[in-house]
Amino acid sequence: MTVLGVDIGTSSSKGVLVGADGTVLATAVRPHAVSRPEPGHVEMEAALWWDEFASLARELAPPGTAVEAVGVSGMGPCVALADENDTPLHPAILYGVDTRATAQIARLDAELGPDAVLRRCGSLLSTQAVGPKIAWLAEHRPDVTARARRLYMAASFLVNRLTGAYVLDHHSASQSVPLYDSTARAWYRPWARRIAPDLELPPLRWPGETAGRVTARAAAATGLPPGIPVVTGTIDAWAEALSVGAQHTGDLMLMYGSTMFLINTVAERLLVPQLWSTVGALPGTRSLAGGMATSGVITDWLRELFGAPGHEALLAEAEASGPGARGLLMLPYFAGERTPVADPDARGMIAGLTPEHTRGDLYRAALEATAFGVRHNVEAMRAAGADIRRAVAVGGGTRGGLWTRIVSDVTGLEQEIRTVTLGASYGAAFLAASAVGDADIDAWNPVRERVRPQAGPRSCYDTRYDLYLRLYPATRDIGHALARAQRATPGTPPG
Repeated sequence: MTVLGVDIGTSSSKGVLVGADGTVLATAVRPHAVSRPEPGHVEMEAALWWDEFASLARELAPPGTAVEAVGVSGMGPCVALADENDTPLHPAILYGVDTRATAQIARLDAELGPDAVLRRCGSLLSTQAVGPKIAWLAEHRPDVTARARRLYMAASFLVNRLTGAYVLDHHSASQSVPLYDSTARAWYRPWARRIAPDLELPPLRWPGETAGRVTARAAAATGLPPGIPVVTGTIDAWAEALSVGAQHTGDLMLMYGSTMFLINTVAERLLVPQLWSTVGALPGTRSLAGGMATSGVITDWLRELFGAPGHEALLAEAEASGPGARGLLMLPYFAGERTPVADPDARGMIAGLTPEHTRGDLYRAALEATAFGVRHNVEAMRAAGADIRRAVAVGGGTRGGLWTRIVSDVTGLEQEIRTVTLGASYGAAFLAASAVGDADIDAWNPVRERVRPQAGPRSCYDTRYDLYLRLYPATRDIGHALARAQRATPGTPPG
């Protein structure tokens, strides 16, 4: 058995061809960039998703390859509206990194009531929510919503192009606040009609269920065998969790990527305003999740400012800087912040700078800022009643060792790192394999190493973490004023 998994991410699309025992047979990547047409707007053309999928499929599985099933995942929740012929009408509005709909969030909060939204949907309205972004389009692009009949996200758009099916998975729907009732596990029609009266909401499936089969037309475009099953798929972070076996109650996945994402599998629905309570990727499961708006984005930004040296050199210099980054402290809110701050107008801060500080100190401060953000989210989860028994790390940031070690030292968490850290594309392949046979992720992807917290740096990090918690409220008003100035200044880099 051979399966194909493809994930559409923020900075690239990734594909993997996997054998029956989980062996990675081939991988491929298609880098891309988001569009930022205005401050706070982060978009991508849905047509690009399909073009990159087809390109990846042709490279990884040329004609004659015995692919038996296809799995997909993608960034989300997104808003890609299409007409009745499934033609996209507007660039897809991306997840919580797009902060354009703050006025619509405030209006819907006033109309529906935050407590009512939290009880029914599991999460508050935020920049992560789908409903306010549809409402923004209705107000600012009425020509689009007048013609819109269907709602897609990255994974469901690929499924449609591959099979002709119009479906969405339950997990992605549960992030479509306030359109989904997370207790009933169904669309909540009264609020859906209020926000998107002309949309035909997609039928709901679980991520591992078969959505349809590859059509002759899709086979011609991709080189895949016609008639093979395609699973429904889901949002990338949840596919990422499946890829490393973080699917049991008490498991916490830490995803090290352009953004940092945390998913704790919980026994029952936990409602906490600062976090997202969703249904899980597998039937019957529930999640308590958090997400930082930036993490790897900051280290990539610093690297570009430094003239694009190798990451290995920067990691070595950050290692030499030592715990506390020689007195530097960073707030990682470079694109606002999602959880637990929930402030789209928060801004990045670097405190303690002197002429003696080096690029290694700045790089170390960025890694530590992400670790402080992880600790902030973990403490919010535990305060909500989450039982975190095991942490599993995944993503490109697990390579090199320093970043994961800093996170363990700051949080006190031991982290498992599995043999395969490809992430969501591998999780999508696992879903595909599970749909056509028996697949055991622990056999596919065993533990390679464990990162244990060290006692030495803990005192320094506890002191820095206290300052980290104080720095945001101390600078919040200044950050908000600068965010307003950025929105009012043409050509200013968006937040």
